[in-house]
Amino acid sequence: MAALSVNTNYGAMVALQQLNKTNMSLEQTQSRINTGLKVAGAKDNGAIFAIAQDMRADISGLGVAQQSLDRAQSTTDVALAAGEAISDLLVEMKEKALSASDATLSASQRSAYSEDFEALRDQIAQITTNADFNGVNLIDGSTAEIAAIANADGSNSLTVAAEDLSLSGSIVTITSAQDISTVTEAAAALTSVSASLENLNEALARLGTASKRVEVHNTFVTAMRDSIENGVGNLVDADMARESARLQALQTKQQLGVQALSIANQAPTIINSLFQ
Repeated sequence: MAALSVNTNYGAMVALQQLNKTNMSLEQTQSRINTGLKVAGAKDNGAIFAIAQDMRADISGLGVAQQSLDRAQSTTDVALAAGEAISDLLVEMKEKALSASDATLSASQRSAYSEDFEALRDQIAQITTNADFNGVNLIDGSTAEIAAIANADGSNSLTVAAEDLSLSGSIVTITSAQDISTVTEAAAALTSVSASLENLNEALARLGTASKRVEVHNTFVTAMRDSIENGVGNLVDADMARESARLQALQTKQQLGVQALSIANQAPTIINSLFQ
């Protein structure tokens, strides 16, 4: 049995120590409930916090990659849409050139076909010029390729090669002055339009493949980012059901600790009865 002393109250010391521990645990639990995190800073768990921060950096980097891939996807899709529109125009132009190659046409009929042909030809030039997204045009010959960031640290990129669909080019061989005002010119235009269609189909196939490649990689980056975010959550997120139960237990323990300290503080008063 411990000696009674007015100078030293060991029971009160022990009770206070336990109450302080309970208060610290209660403060930690309340912080987890407030933030939703069991590791909110390096003080909570330095190693886990460092790992989580590295993973958060990867998540931010993948977000940038997603934005870059989205821009590349949109730029390529605009080019594809324009290319498909040009393909439709070439089909119409082939029809006009074939019709104009008929030697039995009257002058007025040939003139009408020629006007239609030239209007379609000029429309190709207009589409080619306007097919840009975010200032990038893949089909007017102004750029060789676009490169999108493909990973979190920017060390890899995904490129899409441009396809020059301008008039008088290697794909669309029709010249800006081509017409079908005579049978000979109509025959030449028909040859040029047919070659342009064949070249354009190959160019569209390449653009379509590139667009699909960007889309697939973008889907992969999105899935990777989601997985890493889930991994960070597993490391640092608090189990709110567990913390709620722990909070109630600690609040009860705190109340009992206060009572125990109060009882321990009353122990020295027993000494007074010894001197009555």
